[in-house]
Amino acid sequence: MRYFIWFGYDGTQYHGWQIQPNGVTVQSELQRCLSLLLREDVDVVGAGRTDAGVHARRMAAHFDTEQSFDAELLAKKLNGLLHQDIAVYRIEPVDADKHARFSAIARTYYYYIHTRKDPFLRYFSLETHYQLDFARMNEAGSILLEYEDFGAFCKAGSDVKTTICHVTEAQWVQTSETTWYFKITANRFLRNMVRAVVGTLIEVGRGRMSLDDFRAVIEGKKRTLAGESMPAKALFLEDVIYPNSK
Repeated sequence: MRYFIWFGYDGTQYHGWQIQPNGVTVQSELQRCLSLLLREDVDVVGAGRTDAGVHARRMAAHFDTEQSFDAELLAKKLNGLLHQDIAVYRIEPVDADKHARFSAIARTYYYYIHTRKDPFLRYFSLETHYQLDFARMNEAGSILLEYEDFGAFCKAGSDVKTTICHVTEAQWVQTSETTWYFKITANRFLRNMVRAVVGTLIEVGRGRMSLDDFRAVIEGKKRTLAGESMPAKALFLEDVIYPNSK
């Protein structure tokens, strides 16, 4: 029987989602606790890989087991075992062919910034004091929807077969006088892609890169042409979307 787990986590203390040989990860913690509760080795497959320090507000994963159990009770017990920085929202049975990674049709990330010192945002948002032209940054964001190859925003040395992604949304949203987030949705993302896109858009917002320059970065397909990668702490996987998902 296949089950989906919906959960979220503060990634500050973790070496990303995927199991690493020399570091604690979200996947390793979830597998450890599930295996203890079910008293069998459990492999958990996530909807994607978040890097070290990146957070997830709504992440999905699946696991297989022949055991029968009360899904609501198992979720409650999991929350009792897991650290406070990982929270399970629900566990539900799904069709055997539903795959957490390959069945997903889109992912949405938010990158948060604030333009005034705020002690309550320092761990989950990037403080910046540049004079940013958000209208121009949104113009640049819309350009992303015209392209499919985002090799310029892929971390050098990444083991990927293709740098093709289908971006369907990319915009800056203002939430207060001093707070913003960048929302981007695509069918898939390359390693470090969102943080590199944000760093390049900030170059546009500062007036250090024109819209034509931004296009040239995308068309150049070289990571060295794009802006710097922004800190992980302000990046959240906000949602994973499946066909007919609620």
